[in-house]
Amino acid sequence: MTAGLYGAYGGRYVPETLVPALDALERGWEEAIVDASFRAELDLLGERYVGRPTPLYETERFAPAGKRILLKREDLCHTGAHKINNALGQILLAKRLGKGRIVAETGAGQHGVATATVCARFGLECAVYMGSEDMRRQHPNVERMRLLGAEVQAVEFGTKTLKEATSEAIRDWIANVETTYYLIGSCVGPHPYPSIVRELQAVIGREARRQVLETVKRLPDAVVACVGGGSNAIGLFAGFLGDEKVEIIGVEAAGAASLSSGRPAVLHGARSSVLADEDGQVLDAHSISAGLDYPGVGPEHASLRDSGRARYVTATDDEALAAFHRLAETEGILPALEPAHALARALDLDVDLILVGLSGRGDKDLGEVLAS
Repeated sequence: MTAGLYGAYGGRYVPETLVPALDALERGWEEAIVDASFRAELDLLGERYVGRPTPLYETERFAPAGKRILLKREDLCHTGAHKINNALGQILLAKRLGKGRIVAETGAGQHGVATATVCARFGLECAVYMGSEDMRRQHPNVERMRLLGAEVQAVEFGTKTLKEATSEAIRDWIANVETTYYLIGSCVGPHPYPSIVRELQAVIGREARRQVLETVKRLPDAVVACVGGGSNAIGLFAGFLGDEKVEIIGVEAAGAASLSSGRPAVLHGARSSVLADEDGQVLDAHSISAGLDYPGVGPEHASLRDSGRARYVTATDDEALAAFHRLAETEGILPALEPAHALARALDLDVDLILVGLSGRGDKDLGEVLAS
């Protein structure tokens, strides 16, 4: 990969005022990842604060006869989702860069909660932008962020979801770039953010690969994860990209399928596969899952699709809801609606051993599930 590029995707498409900040971020990240003390602090916090390694669980009754479905239990992380892996690493980076204020975007609220959590842990000011529609359907997470001391900024234009929240967070960052660190929540945005988030989430794939080999004594036939922006998926996939016999499958929401039905375009500072019209105007996305309700995707996913190394499919709202109920009733686990999309497609796969990234827990989604 050329710096910042994944094939034809990635790069930087930002106002001039952000270039020095991105250059400083890239230098700071390159220094941090080779600094043994940074790695040691991150690993220790991962163990004692986040709860890593998260367990690998084999479903007993969820899987159809003749299949084995394993779950990588990121829902058991502190704050209830994989988002804390990235937030923790980036907050340590922000401190190295001398930033005292953090700004973030959130859709399902889990990244907002993770960001508010690490800001509380390290004593940094925190502002989180969230679309008012997402605030309605993810109200428990809004209250959690406020209890953690974050200022939650409602975004009231457009679809009032993650796309607009991201735009507002970037505007805030541009206006306050000297004092503020933008803690982006997925493997999207201008370089070096996609590579930073990938590396911080790759702990999922490293652990999962080791755990499967220890417990099953072989690699899975397929690895499956939901894809919105794509951070949990790229983290899980990272552990298996070099294993050519392992099929890699990303599952998008049917109404937000930027990989399945998008086109190359620029969104939020990077070129990727985007739901857009022929003129490049970004179209509205829809999903019952706030975390997948985004018209773009990380550039590495677009490159993996083009190369054929990963396959991307869709699941509907109804299919995700059915998988949610099935896992709850057969295993006693309430998944977030995001990974419920991955669970839906895992049920259909005609292979023996399937690993699914269970990226978050479902208590945040009970209002939507009960209303559906």
